[in-house]
Amino acid sequence: MIGRVVSAFFIYSLKIISRIFYRTEAIWLTPKEQIHWEELRIAAVLNHTSLFEPIFVSALPNYRICRAVIRVVVPIADVTMNRPMVGALFRLLVPNAFAITRRRDETWDRYIAKAKDPNSLMLLFPEGRMKRKDGLDKKGRPMSVKSGVADIIWEIKSGKMLVCYSGGLHHVQAPGELIPRIFKKIRISFQEIDIADYIQQSSAKDVEAFREFVVADLESKMKLHCG
Repeated sequence: MIGRVVSAFFIYSLKIISRIFYRTEAIWLTPKEQIHWEELRIAAVLNHTSLFEPIFVSALPNYRICRAVIRVVVPIADVTMNRPMVGALFRLLVPNAFAITRRRDETWDRYIAKAKDPNSLMLLFPEGRMKRKDGLDKKGRPMSVKSGVADIIWEIKSGKMLVCYSGGLHHVQAPGELIPRIFKKIRISFQEIDIADYIQQSSAKDVEAFREFVVADLESKMKLHCG
C-alpha cells in the first residue's frame, strides 16, 4: 500500500514537472474517449530512445494514472534489480517491478504467468533496448522489434493493447547524456488494438507464425507513426 502511494505521488509529481518544462503533443489515433482503459492488458512503447520517456505521462488523463499504478507491471533487467540501491529505488517507485533476464528461463515463465492475470497491465518496450543517436543500439546493431511481445499477446489472447508511438527524445536526453534539455516539444501517439482481433488478423496457425506477423506489423507501424 505504501509503495503504491509513493509511486502515485512520484508519477503525479513527474506529470506536473513535465507539464512545466515540456510541451506535449498527444496524438490520439484512437480517439481518447474511445479507449477502453479498464480492458487494457498491454501498453507497448515503440521507438525507445531515452530513459526520460516517463515524461510522456503528461499526455495521460489524471483519473487513469492512479488505476494504472495499481495494475502496471514493469519488466526490469535482473542485474539492475539486484543492485542494492537502484533495485530498492525501483521497488519503491514501481511496486510491480518484475526482475527478468534476457533468457527464456524461469523468470520469463513467471512473467508470462503474470501477464495472464486479467488485473495486470503489462508495460512493454518491444525493441528491448534503446536507440542511440546514430540510430543503432549500444552494440552498433540495427534496431528491431523483438518477438517477445508476440509471445505475450499470444498468451493473453483477449483484451486491449495500447500502442504508444514515441516521437523520440534524443533532443531531450540521449543515452549517455546526464543532464536533460528543458523547454522542448515532445510528441507521442496512441492507438488501441483489440488483441483477439489482432491474433485473428494475423491468420497465424502457431506462435512462430504469429511472431513473424507481429514483428513485421509493429515495425511497419513504428515507421509510419514515429517519424
